[in-house]
Amino acid sequence: MLPRIFFLFIIFSLSLNAQVKDTIYENSKQKIIDIGLKAYFAKDTIELKKSAKHLLNFYRIKNDSMALAKHYHYRALFYRLKFISDSAYYYYHESKKTSIKLKDSLEVGRRLLSLANMQREAKDFIGSEISSVEALLYLEPGRHYGFVRNVYNNLGIISSEFNQIDRAIENYEKSLKFNSLSKKTKLKDRDYLYTINNLGLLYQDINKHGKAISYFKKGLSFENIKDSFPIQYALLLENLAASNFLSGNKKNVLEQYKEVLDIRVKQKEFYDLSTIHLNLADYYKSEGNIGLVDSHLNKAVYYAKTSHNNKSWLKALIYLSEIKKGEEAKLNFNQYLKLSDSLLQQERGLKNQFARIRFETGKKEKENAFLKSENQRNQDEIVRHKQQKIIGWLAALLAFVGLGFTITVFVFRRRKLLFQAQLQKAEAREQERKQIAKALHDEVAGDLRLLHRKLEKSNLLEEATKLNAVKDNVRNLSHQLSSVSFKKVGFKDQIINLVSDYFEMDFRIFVKGINDYDWEEVDSAIKRLLYICLRETIQNSKNHAEASKVEVTFSIHKKNVLLNVADNGVGFDTSSSKKGIGLQNLQERVEELQGSFAITSERGTGTETHIQIPLNV
Repeated sequence: MLPRIFFLFIIFSLSLNAQVKDTIYENSKQKIIDIGLKAYFAKDTIELKKSAKHLLNFYRIKNDSMALAKHYHYRALFYRLKFISDSAYYYYHESKKTSIKLKDSLEVGRRLLSLANMQREAKDFIGSEISSVEALLYLEPGRHYGFVRNVYNNLGIISSEFNQIDRAIENYEKSLKFNSLSKKTKLKDRDYLYTINNLGLLYQDINKHGKAISYFKKGLSFENIKDSFPIQYALLLENLAASNFLSGNKKNVLEQYKEVLDIRVKQKEFYDLSTIHLNLADYYKSEGNIGLVDSHLNKAVYYAKTSHNNKSWLKALIYLSEIKKGEEAKLNFNQYLKLSDSLLQQERGLKNQFARIRFETGKKEKENAFLKSENQRNQDEIVRHKQQKIIGWLAALLAFVGLGFTITVFVFRRRKLLFQAQLQKAEAREQERKQIAKALHDEVAGDLRLLHRKLEKSNLLEEATKLNAVKDNVRNLSHQLSSVSFKKVGFKDQIINLVSDYFEMDFRIFVKGINDYDWEEVDSAIKRLLYICLRETIQNSKNHAEASKVEVTFSIHKKNVLLNVADNGVGFDTSSSKKGIGLQNLQERVEELQGSFAITSERGTGTETHIQIPLNV
């Protein structure tokens, strides 16, 4: 015995050990994922690269495809920070493919959203739109509303690039709608402010500055925006000032631009610093202060180069060529042309690279699918030979099961027919009792009544009294034998009448469950038996048990009707006391319908009668 227990203990310990190891592994993996994400937001490429490497090791050790998908994701983020777009696109694509195999719709949708953003930045607007729509197919069914809002925001930007104003507004409004459906988080509020800003920019681009200003002010009215969302606050304030400036209202514009500049410097937002310096250059140009215009344009060029804000870089160069003279103007213009041509080639190259990655991935997938189908055919051939051997056994097994099923159906049908026959026999006996009761009541009791009158007239009073007692016994017997009918008066009402007949102040009867069922669906023979059992049990409780309270409970459970009658009478010892003829008759009648009849009682604790009759067999 001891070795067996020891063996079981070892197995349990090993199992527990495995669970602990799995928990430690999952916790370690999650910690690496969290570190990598924090590194990305901190623009720490060294720590991000380490996290990607650790995740690849997790995949190699555990064959954990989720770790591999995250490894590809972090490689993509690394190249995003390094501004190497083609490599970032490739690894986003690999992460998406791995997540598809894992059937992780959320991760697939998120990677497609990242791909769509990259394609939009490379001015591959059609590709971005395709990726966005595909992302919705994965994100909307799972109700990932936070990412759905970002997809619609991207679609709004694409539509505005195509000058599809109504469609852009529709997409932005959908973004706001799904934003309202997402859970309350700081991210939700941030994305709401971005979408509001984009709507304002849309109207600013078509010179509807009044409408644009209303959206910028709406964003700026957001609760505690300056402290909670300084970057979004600066963005909205800058665009508000720009719309006021463009519409000819220069009041407070310079103060607002300077406030934005201070925030951008503190936040080290180099990308947006190039934009604010361009706006300040515009403002000072309108004031005729060429010195400050030149200063801000040079700063715009510096920050645009540093942050790869190519749009601001081009704008600053063409602006410098306009305010400069001679060779300096020519130099800036040539730089503009060179950069413009370089960016155009880069955009074309990226579009082609993106298309090539998609094509090569699709080609590899087709090749893999072909090899997989070839391998599958070979496997199918091996399986087919095995199946042929198994088919014979399966046929025999099916034949055996079919035989068993046929026997089961036969037995079940036979039991049902026997049950129906028992119900019919019970009905026939009730009819016999009814005939006997009628004969006793109408004939025997009638003859005894006539004989009783003759004895009274002959002054044989003692004999007349005895005969009258016999007559009453005959009448009582006829009533007991008479069959109760539920055609004119329903079962529930018959039970209520029965209880009312016996109910007295010192003999109370309580009925439960009678209203819970449709008794019309229960066979009359069963209802009649329940009625007779209840009548006999109540009589026993009143006449023999000296009870003052009787509780009657009807219930239907698992195709059986149950009657439970409990009294608070004197009780009796069921092991020594024999059942009276009335109880024996009841038990026989219940068992005829394949039911069960049981009495539980102890002296001084009352008596409980349990009756169970099947509704169907």
